[in-house]
Amino acid sequence: MNLKHSKQRDCIMEFLSTRKDHPTADTVYMNVRQTFPNISLGTVYRNLTLLADIGEIARIRVGDGVDHFDADTSPHYHFICKECGSVIDLDMEDMAYINETAGKHFDGCIEGHFTYFYGKCGNCFTKS
Repeated sequence: MNLKHSKQRDCIMEFLSTRKDHPTADTVYMNVRQTFPNISLGTVYRNLTLLADIGEIARIRVGDGVDHFDADTSPHYHFICKECGSVIDLDMEDMAYINETAGKHFDGCIEGHFTYFYGKCGNCFTKS
């Protein structure tokens, strides 16, 4: 897709590339406003949606009704803390074989998968 260049979109991408905590659109908005004080939340949402739709970033839906965003689009897995809601990258081997396993008794074509692990993150675990 040939997109018109946007300094605001560049700023959003730059911000996401510095983060490992998978921020929400609101967090992106609050930080991008430091550079572009007049940017609207709607503009941030539209740009995040566009970037996710074209595969430049990943949209992570963890079931809390709020999208989280990740500049790392490489295959990797996430941990979701049931206590604080944080989304954390897991350092583990790729499980691409699961696509083949899932397709053994399926008459369609498995193209990929999303897998989330959940429980308590280290901070919440030590508090309990």
